[in-house]
Amino acid sequence: MPDLAILSQVILSGIFIGFIYALVSVGLTVIYGVMDIVNFAHGEFLMLSMYVVFWLYALFRIDPIFGLPVSVLVLFVVGVLTHKLIVRPVLDAPMSAQIFVTCGLLVYLQGVAQFLWSPSYRLIQEPLLSGRLQVAGLNVSLAQGVAAIGALLTTAFVYWFIEKTETGRALQAVAEDRQAASLMGINSDRMFALAWGIGAACVGVAGALLANYYYIFPTVGTVFALIAFVAVALGGFGSVPGALVAGIIIGLVEVLSGFFIAPAYKEVTVFALYLVVVLVRPQGLLGEW
Repeated sequence: MPDLAILSQVILSGIFIGFIYALVSVGLTVIYGVMDIVNFAHGEFLMLSMYVVFWLYALFRIDPIFGLPVSVLVLFVVGVLTHKLIVRPVLDAPMSAQIFVTCGLLVYLQGVAQFLWSPSYRLIQEPLLSGRLQVAGLNVSLAQGVAAIGALLTTAFVYWFIEKTETGRALQAVAEDRQAASLMGINSDRMFALAWGIGAACVGVAGALLANYYYIFPTVGTVFALIAFVAVALGGFGSVPGALVAGIIIGLVEVLSGFFIAPAYKEVTVFALYLVVVLVRPQGLLGEW
């Protein structure tokens, strides 16, 4: 039997990373829920947000926690521009064209990042959120703890915005029936752009929080995007609560399998769980919002 304190530490780590997975997944599920389009370049948006806060720190000594609003704003603009310049022209095209467009954006952004900043791994040295705290006998990394809380609060805010505000209800109306929403005076194109902006802004928050303790490199987005795709499918496409639940489950499964089996098999167990859910409940754990 493993030591209870060590097991508690492992579970806490799983919950922390699960909140980050959930926030990245929420960005994906908002876009899909409104437009039925999967953004395969979502991980590269995360990578861009991490580089935004890195260069703010490297050039102007602005700590990542203070660079977070800048990251959110930049990524929101990136999301809106992606819709207007890249996605909107292929809205009425076959699904394969939409897939190729976002996959092409993925390759392009990775290539640009490697060209501009090299494939080197970078790390922000001595951010304000450094050190550890003792909470109920557990060692808690300050950066990871704040990142988890920030991710959870952002996820809750997005859910509140979609469910409780007039604009959020307009997003839901467009997601339900674009033509009926247009007859009610809702500008579908504006809602599509907003969905892309919100989806990108979510990873703007996640990237700024991760940059406090995670290495930054051109393909870092792939590490989180692949898990995010699994979380979206596991929780239910279009479901924000589903993304949150799935993110936590994946985080726990990942760390517990790495602890009890071997770190090399932690992703295998995550995908095995996903396959089981797909076979038993193809629509995911929760429905669409």
